[in-house]
Order: sequence, then C-alpha cells, then structure tokens
Amino acid sequence: MLTEHRNSIEFKLSGRYALFTDPLTKVGGEKFSYQVPTYEALKGICKSIYWKPTLVWVIDEVRVMKRIRTQTKGTKPREYSGGNTLAIYTFLADVEYQVRAHFEWNTARSELAGDRNEGKHFNIAKRMLERGGRQDIFLGTRDCQAYVEPCAFGTGCSELDSADELALGLMFHGFDYPDEVGGETLYARFARIVMRDGVIRFDRPEQCTVRKPVRTMSVKAFGLGSSVRPVEEEWTELEKQL
Repeated sequence: MLTEHRNSIEFKLSGRYALFTDPLTKVGGEKFSYQVPTYEALKGICKSIYWKPTLVWVIDEVRVMKRIRTQTKGTKPREYSGGNTLAIYTFLADVEYQVRAHFEWNTARSELAGDRNEGKHFNIAKRMLERGGRQDIFLGTRDCQAYVEPCAFGTGCSELDSADELALGLMFHGFDYPDEVGGETLYARFARIVMRDGVIRFDRPEQCTVRKPVRTMSVKAFGLGSSVRPVEEEWTELEKQL
C-alpha cells in the first residue's frame, strides 16, 4: 500500500520525444532510450519544478499513459576533441505520463534545519507546478523539451491499463549524492523495474541493493540567509505576486 504524503505533488508530464538512457553509457556513441522514465530523470523534473538543498524529492510512482513507441533519428553531437560527429539515437516518441512524488528533508544538511517549513515549501511547489515549473523541463536530455501541469494521479484512461505485468529488468535507478546521503563518493544505484497495467511503483533509494561507485565528490557548502534564501522570504515574495 502506497503511503500518502500531504507534501505530495501529482502532475502530467508530456513531450514529443524522450531519451532516458543509463548515464554510465552516455560517453559518446549511439544511444537507445529505456522504455520508461528512470527514477533519476523524474527526480530531476521535480527539481526543475521546485527545489532547494533543504529538501529531497522522492518519486513514488509513474503511470505510462500512451503506448510505448520509438523513433530513430540521426544527430550530430559534439565530440570532446571538438567538432561534431554523426550518431543514431533511438528516442521514445509522443510520450505522456502521470507522476506522483513527495519531498522529504535533506537530513545531510543540518545547517539548513531552520528552513524546514513544510507548509511553505509545499505551497511554493504547488505554485511552481501550476506555472509549468521554475526551470525548463526536459525528458532525459535538453533535446527533448517537455511540459508539466497538475493532475490527479490515476484519472483518465491509459493505453496500458490492461497491459498486465511487464518486467523491465535491472535498470539504472538514480545517483546517491554525498550531499544527500553523506560520505564523499558518488554512487550509481540500480533496481529491477516492474510495470503493472502501465504503473511503476519505485523502490525507495535505500531499498536498492545494487550500487556502483562512480567517483569522489565533494559536498558544496550552503548557508541559510547567504547562499540559500529562507523559505519564509520566498513565500512572502510569492504572495505579493498573486
């Protein structure tokens, strides 16, 4: 049973194309999208809607609304040595999803404990969602622009409502960032993803048992009132705009 959170947002996510790839294989060459969004890609979209280092977005579930379609296109990505090269990318085409997510406090950021005002963060997140996000929305890559708007998760008909169970195997789940989990090493984590009638209920990050160290990463320092504006100030400013 999914736990309901009062700091939860639900939104429709759509776009012409999407490219959800394993970031460990993104160093040049041809790219082929996963069939469904990754946890990390959806977390990044939530951060584009609203984010502060005070909080961490947790993706609860995603509902695939349209049948999975792919389209192959020739692209000219830049090479590290300069210039462009020709590559073939396989995108998802004409995608639409419903997403449910909630935020939790970033306990690794004790210096921002004074910014943990759940009600104000939640209200700002809702306002930003209604405006289509605080930053531009992309589906896996900047080549794939997307749009978000509020919705009620589970409403409407999906083309996969009667698709039964589809095991998608071991997929990239997300990154364990030192500024969220502690330590000094960036890890990539993986999980076995199963879609039932078009719905994927994600394991929480700490439930993923397959991890791969990526590199050493330092933690950026934040200070409430200096590099991070208190949420009370942001909310007061937003109220004046209404």
